[in-house]
Amino acid sequence: MPLIQISQTPGLSDEQKAEVISAVTRAYAESSGKNPSSVWVTITEVPRENWGVGGTPLG
Repeated sequence: MPLIQISQTPGLSDEQKAEVISAVTRAYAESSGKNPSSVWVTITEVPRENWGVGGTPLG
């Protein structure tokens, strides 16, 4: 069972999340030869204040 985890800042609608999950599942299944029904995808929304890039907080 492949598990793909996506971490991002909040902001996508439920419809956008569903499309991301669908697109990522399709891409992984096509490139790996796995059955799409075996691919798990999670989206974790992390508030901007909990992110940092290059040593600088984003929040």
